[in-house]
Amino acid sequence: MTAVRGASDAAGLGRTRAVAFITPGFLLIGAFLVFPALWTLYLGITDYRLTGVAAAQPKVVGLQNYTDALSDPAFRNSLVLTLAFVFGSAIVGQTVMGFLIAWSMRSVPKLVKGVVETLVLLAWILPSSIVAFLWVAFLNRDGGTLSALLHTPQTAWLLEYPMASIVVFNTWRGTAFSMLLFSAALGAVPPSQLETARLAGAGAWEQFRDVVFPHIRGHVLTNTLLISLWTFNDFSPYLLTAGGPNHATETLPVFIYQRAIYGGELGYGSAISLIMLVINLVIALCYIRLLRERATS
Repeated sequence: MTAVRGASDAAGLGRTRAVAFITPGFLLIGAFLVFPALWTLYLGITDYRLTGVAAAQPKVVGLQNYTDALSDPAFRNSLVLTLAFVFGSAIVGQTVMGFLIAWSMRSVPKLVKGVVETLVLLAWILPSSIVAFLWVAFLNRDGGTLSALLHTPQTAWLLEYPMASIVVFNTWRGTAFSMLLFSAALGAVPPSQLETARLAGAGAWEQFRDVVFPHIRGHVLTNTLLISLWTFNDFSPYLLTAGGPNHATETLPVFIYQRAIYGGELGYGSAISLIMLVINLVIALCYIRLLRERATS
């Protein structure tokens, strides 16, 4: 009986210690994740503004902010630009460039591989403000590096090709993650299978299709999911173009910033933030379904 009571006391003490150990974590999650999410959800059904009567006495307007957003041409334009930005710089740019760099670094000397990987990583770890400043100088119309290299003076790249500029900028900046992930994935491909394919007469494309890709397909999906979500919510293009010219690069994060902060429409901006969250969830669910289908196939 004493032994049973002692075991029960020890279990209770263990649970108490476990609760005490995880409570600070739950409090931080509640303070920095749950509460802001609930507050954003509340603001999305109000006409809350930064100034005026609605700032002191906001009114509940229900789903009006959401219906206004869906019927707003500016919002639809911003959504299309965001999808184009994600497709161009994440799904195509970063994935393709990351794989090509990882593939080309398989058989080069370690010194060359280390230098290339270091340079690519620098673009990823440098602060966004510094990277944006470098790219503004690179694309500058008056004495910019790109204009000097191409001998095309007075070409305003950020004004004449704004979307292409931020796509290339984001591809250059974010390729490092894809490169690291694909390098690890390619390192796990059995060399014996590649050698067998070569001996069987398979070319480079056949080796990639029949040997390499089946091993890295899950990594491709994981990489695409993560960089798509990051790019969808990326605010750094604002540092180059501020959403211009004439809203040509006003992706959803920039659109929300313009309406909620500059325009003071916090209720409207919060509603669009929730729409963005739903879109992110849909994207994530699609990729998760693809991963599950691969696991069961």
